[in-house]
Amino acid sequence: MLHSIIDAITGDHSNGTKKMVKKIKGTVVLMKKNVLDFNDFNASVLDRVHEFLGQGVSLQLVSAVNSDPSENDLKGKLGEPAYLEEWITTITSLTAGESAFKVTFDWDEEIGVPGAFLIRNNHHSEFYLKTVTLEDVPGQGRVHFVCNSWIYPTKRYNYDRVFFTNQNYLPHETPAPLRKYREEELVKLRGDGKGELKEWDRVYDYAYYNDLGDPDKGAKYVRPVLGGSSEYPYPRRGRTGREPAKSDPNTESRLPLLMSLNIYVPRDERFGHLKLADFLAYALKSVAQFIKPELEALRDSTPNEFDSFADVLDLYEGGFKLPDGPLLENLKKNIPVEMLKEIIRTDGEGLFRFPKPQVIQESNSAWRTDEEFGREMLSGVNPVLIRRLEEFPPKSKLDSKLYGDQNSTITEEHIKDSLDGLSIDEAIEKNRMFILDHHDALMPYLRRINTTTTKTYASRTLLFLKDDGTLKPLVIELSLPHEEGDEFGAISKVYTPAEHGVEGSIWDLAKAYVAVNDSGYHQLISHFLNTHAVSEPFVIATNRQLSVLHPIYKLLEPHFRDTMNINALARQTLINAGGILESTVYPAKYAMEMSSVIYKNWNFTEQALPEDLKKRGVAVEDPKSPHGVRLLIEDYPYAVDGLQIWSAIKEWVRDYCSFYYKNDEMIQKDSELQSWWKEVREEGHGDLKDAPWWPKMLTREELIDSCTIIIWVASALHAAVNFGQYPYAGYLPNRPTVSRRFMPEEGSPEYEELKSNPDKAFLKTITAQLQTLLGISLIEILSRHSSDEVYLGQRDTHEWTADKKPLEAFEKFGKKLAEIEDKMLDMNKAGKWKNRVGPVEVPYTLLVPTSEGGLTGRGIPNSVSI
Repeated sequence: MLHSIIDAITGDHSNGTKKMVKKIKGTVVLMKKNVLDFNDFNASVLDRVHEFLGQGVSLQLVSAVNSDPSENDLKGKLGEPAYLEEWITTITSLTAGESAFKVTFDWDEEIGVPGAFLIRNNHHSEFYLKTVTLEDVPGQGRVHFVCNSWIYPTKRYNYDRVFFTNQNYLPHETPAPLRKYREEELVKLRGDGKGELKEWDRVYDYAYYNDLGDPDKGAKYVRPVLGGSSEYPYPRRGRTGREPAKSDPNTESRLPLLMSLNIYVPRDERFGHLKLADFLAYALKSVAQFIKPELEALRDSTPNEFDSFADVLDLYEGGFKLPDGPLLENLKKNIPVEMLKEIIRTDGEGLFRFPKPQVIQESNSAWRTDEEFGREMLSGVNPVLIRRLEEFPPKSKLDSKLYGDQNSTITEEHIKDSLDGLSIDEAIEKNRMFILDHHDALMPYLRRINTTTTKTYASRTLLFLKDDGTLKPLVIELSLPHEEGDEFGAISKVYTPAEHGVEGSIWDLAKAYVAVNDSGYHQLISHFLNTHAVSEPFVIATNRQLSVLHPIYKLLEPHFRDTMNINALARQTLINAGGILESTVYPAKYAMEMSSVIYKNWNFTEQALPEDLKKRGVAVEDPKSPHGVRLLIEDYPYAVDGLQIWSAIKEWVRDYCSFYYKNDEMIQKDSELQSWWKEVREEGHGDLKDAPWWPKMLTREELIDSCTIIIWVASALHAAVNFGQYPYAGYLPNRPTVSRRFMPEEGSPEYEELKSNPDKAFLKTITAQLQTLLGISLIEILSRHSSDEVYLGQRDTHEWTADKKPLEAFEKFGKKLAEIEDKMLDMNKAGKWKNRVGPVEVPYTLLVPTSEGGLTGRGIPNSVSI
């Protein structure tokens, strides 16, 4: 417990009177490095030596009310240094690894109320500083500092680290003695743009995605720079400052895989040290470094196909036996046994085994139904693409001068008997026609993609909204580039539903090609580009331009946790040339390049859920609705649940921002806020800086809308497209990522195989066996919640601000989310809503706010943290 102020030392003064000097006692909560890193024994010993020599950890209070007249910049008056007590003997553990230390400050009237403190670490190793709390400060009472930062030894800095109280201030409201500290701290975080950044650096800066390729390894690993050009625009990523590649000065050199966990991000952005967070990082590294190359080495020595769906099910029910040899020995040698068991579910004898995905837990075959195929467009892992069909036949937006006629060849004859008695015009007018359209996104790249091992199509799928609220697939169009050149248009074939015989098998294959298209688009665009990549510039700009004292920093900071870290790991092991993504998803070497081209059409304001739904034509404006829109598919689980979450976030953001900004003029005069928004547009998303849709950030409403979008994308949107990966795509036949053969032509050996053994023909067409093992290993990792995850409506500290009204508003937000969660679960049980459960009997829980750790298929973390 903290001690109250103790009357202590008396002293003689020149006037002969005696003045009582007070002492303030407080508590410092931190984690020693040797608690976090059990191999760092030497650092622990050296820290003890430094303590014996009196070289400990010192803190100095900074006055918030009185400036030091000897300082030309009028910084706050500094108190005398105080040292942490009993470093050597303190073993008190509050939670995992945390220790509480006492500290005693001399206090005098010239310090008054402290607004900050400086800290110096004279030890050999770093530690993680969580909080500092002072009690009974004269004129103030309790003073609390939320730190959450790594403090490296003083030799690593040319300045003292400063931390401020949990009181929020707009720039012009900052107490004068603290203003210079506030400004200087932001300058340090921006860095000077020079040199390679080291682990102890705290610099947030921008770079292009110029570290995906590895030209020094040969032409096979050359990739274009993404960002900085009209041809390949992209959001910026965090700068590392590594040397350029030897063979290409525009490409940044890459770290060896062995060092993949050492890729630079500002130290406070790195994963925490609880078990599962570390597991996630090491698992990604292990899959990339050991499992991927060893599995690929087996291609020539083991069968590369599943012979039946029973073989696929064995991955979950029995296991896949790896042959004895280099793979098993290398895995055992390089990955700790316990971690190996977690990463690939091996029993130590080389048996791959995975948890059974939810999509096949109740039935091994329900995923194959047309109803489930349509339902997953509304409540699966990629429910953000389906749109209302507004013209028939569908038309392409591709440039006809480059690509010829790319309009659809679907005719009325294909679908007229499947519209429940309506004509096509009537079905469109009554908002009953919908389309999943992957044609225009893929066609410009399809010729190149199909020169690899991939053999796939650009697809359009039309669906009809039935009276019971479910979607009925009507027709699938599969298109290829013209053999004589792109300018001659597309060669298309149209397939309609069938249940039996070879026609039924062909229809199943047509649905599989659509699923392949959707899997790649989901992973590259819906997931990585539209949540991971677009969020990182906001992380960087916020830390560079908004002080930790700024209320908008306090609002947004929880929604940036771990984002830079997971993105850096992705560049190192997942989306790089020859990485896991290129090895498991059909665009292969063109994957990231393709996502860059699609980023050209990204629009910040359309990331607002109501705007997205209206753009796709699945909702219309309705002022009478509590969310301002009315859904045209009433049973659209992602949209129904999403709108509730969206509205709760917006109400919370409105309550919060309205407390600090009473009018629009305060927005316009906030220098940090204006610098932040300018940098987001001109630097972070610099390739789109001239887009007319950017909010001007001149009104409070624009601030509320913008912050709501940032939080929505980082939390709920990411949850909706990420944590369903294993539940739905962990069973690869349901969400294949590659197709390796074209549709069999009548009279061919493949067609005869399709007639005689349709399951084997299906499995020989979609993702191969070893790619399946690699893909499942990856998405199981990406679908897990860390045990230290912080969910929407939660904070990792209750005292994140000293302002009572924002704390009350946040509590209201949490209660609202709890009500929404109960409502979602009740709707899943009601039986009225067919799309919430479907033939596979998987309830829609991806937007349920809370979760436990692990593979749960529910929960909205605050941030893009995996």
